[in-house]
Amino acid sequence: MKNPHPIFTTILLVLVCFTLAPAARAVDPPPDGGYPNDNTAEGDFALQHLNGGFQNAAFGTSALYYNTVGSNNTATGNDSLHRNSTGNDNTATGAYSLLNNTTGFENTATGASSLARNTTGNDNTATGFKALFNNSASYNTAFGGHAMYHNDSGTFNTANGFDLLYSNTTGQGNTGVGDESLFSNTTGSANTAIGETALYLNTTGSEHTGNGVDALFSNTTGNDNTAVGTNALYYNTIGTQNTASGAFALEYNTTSNSSTVDGFQALFHNTTGANNTAIGFHALFNNNRVL
Repeated sequence: MKNPHPIFTTILLVLVCFTLAPAARAVDPPPDGGYPNDNTAEGDFALQHLNGGFQNAAFGTSALYYNTVGSNNTATGNDSLHRNSTGNDNTATGAYSLLNNTTGFENTATGASSLARNTTGNDNTATGFKALFNNSASYNTAFGGHAMYHNDSGTFNTANGFDLLYSNTTGQGNTGVGDESLFSNTTGSANTAIGETALYLNTTGSEHTGNGVDALFSNTTGNDNTAVGTNALYYNTIGTQNTASGAFALEYNTTSNSSTVDGFQALFHNTTGANNTAIGFHALFNNNRVL
């Protein structure tokens, strides 16, 4: 028998199909992180004490654990930014990075335990394992494992290399490029060392420029020296206001002052002779006189 109501039957079948189809749902389980004030947390005890802060992201066990009202912080790694309470705009990537930061702001730490002991320092950038580990000062930049490891209150320092400015505590305005350059510097300031182990033994000497592998390597407390070239002024310890340009120039100078040389091994054997000027290959090679 012909169906007298074909349209009605079709509509009924469509309705039955929709009724039997599974209900559309959001992802299950739902994503974590939908917390008030645009905060996101993933990991046991992450953002455990949050009380008003906004736009924080914590990924890892106990990340941003003590954060209360600090905002715009990003912590990735177990215990990263663990003790932060009111600090803002910090980024920590790596386990224990910025671990003890409390009120410091605008710090960036990349690497396990980088800036781990920083508490109130601001505007620091540390990249590398334990870079700026003991830091509590501001405006320092360290790239490399253990770079500026012992820095405490020194400011405006830049270190780029493994163990660079490792012992620096209060020295300010130093720039080092090259593994272990300015390694022993503690309170010396306004030094520039470019080259592996340049100014390696410098402790309190200030206003030096060492450009070249091992340049001014042995300098400890001498000031205002400029050495450009491999091993230039290598043995200088307390001599001041010397300028050596050229590989091995003034290499054996130890305590003499105010000499100027330009040339390969110029004034090479000079130790205590002062006020000398030597220009050219091997110029005054064996000189040790005071003029």
